[in-house]
Amino acid sequence: MTRAATSPTLAGAFKGALIATVLAAIVVLPIFTLHLQRAGVRTIIVPEWRTLVFGCLAVFAVQMLRPFLSGRMPRVPWPTLPRLSAGQHQGMLLVVVLLAVSWPFLAGRNAVDIATLTLIYVMLGLGLNIVVGFAGLLDLGFVGFYATGAYTFAMLHYWAGWSFWHALPLTGAVSALFGFLLGFPVLRLRGDYLAIVTLGFGEIIRLLLVNLVDFTGGPDGISGLPKPTLLGLEMTRSASVEGAQTFHQFFGLQFNSMHMVIFLYLMALLLAAVTLFISNRLIRMPIGRSWEALREDEIACRSLGLNPMKIKLSAFTLGAMFAGFGGAFFAARQGIVNPESFTFIESALILAIVVLGGMGSQLGVILAAIVLTVLPELAREFSEYRMAIFGLVMILMMIWRPQGLLPARRAQVEVPA
Repeated sequence: MTRAATSPTLAGAFKGALIATVLAAIVVLPIFTLHLQRAGVRTIIVPEWRTLVFGCLAVFAVQMLRPFLSGRMPRVPWPTLPRLSAGQHQGMLLVVVLLAVSWPFLAGRNAVDIATLTLIYVMLGLGLNIVVGFAGLLDLGFVGFYATGAYTFAMLHYWAGWSFWHALPLTGAVSALFGFLLGFPVLRLRGDYLAIVTLGFGEIIRLLLVNLVDFTGGPDGISGLPKPTLLGLEMTRSASVEGAQTFHQFFGLQFNSMHMVIFLYLMALLLAAVTLFISNRLIRMPIGRSWEALREDEIACRSLGLNPMKIKLSAFTLGAMFAGFGGAFFAARQGIVNPESFTFIESALILAIVVLGGMGSQLGVILAAIVLTVLPELAREFSEYRMAIFGLVMILMMIWRPQGLLPARRAQVEVPA
């Protein structure tokens, strides 16, 4: 075939650009162009055509130029991390740990709050990475385990008066039990069917939280949850128990609300570090190798004498346990829980962290959690377009680098010739 026959034509490019523009207009029109406003007792639709026009023009221009620029643009290589020796690796790890620990003492209150939220998503991302990244089981209802941990702590405090530290082990155990029970219906499922069942599980949990008003508070949730204490010392202005000492009274300090912010950050850092350590050890153990075998080929996994039922149950159980710990900490940090905090969007965000960072890559999950949590906070003026930008970034990543930001490295052995 000649070069002229394969080169793009102006008519073909115009046709493709026109189709793409029409599809973009159909998507943009109801979401970003038509706005509802109250006019007295009536609700009217106020169109904003500027967004539609600029969006369609951008799509048309990109689609017109793409056929002519493809193959001519220089390929920019993706930066790779340099290989470090054992000593250099330990030194860099020490620097990262020191920077993470000293962050709340160097940054402002808002920056520390954002970092604490980031560490919660790091914990959730590492937990889902066990299910999706290591075992290859697509879970769209991971937020259900997150909600289970949060509400377990909330109800233990509301009904039994338990503190955070007393309830924390049980929150992980209850979430792990839910993950174990979810594993049974999905033992014979895979791919899209597995995703549908887990999505339904997450929605069932949210609807139960809304409707069980006598136990969960319904749509209003449960409020007045206590913050964690340090060795039994509350970080409040005055103790809740008469005669007890608070943190600043015990150490002879002046009361400062920043003490609690720093303590919550350090707690989140500790929980994330424990999650990272445990998951890192698990993947090096036989159970981790079993997850990888299941992810690569379930039939070959059976042929090796491995039991896929036990492997799937272990992945769901351990991933749910870490989500439960994250949910309990989230509830203690917020002081209130309600079903609106555990919608499908949260599951999608946690899954996007795993996919964007690189499935099976722990360092990639941490990097993706930082990117997807910090960037929206830095660009609050674009908050109404947050989900559109988020979706666009994911589409571009799937086209440009489907393996993620930092894909997991596989051990390789080269046989000398």
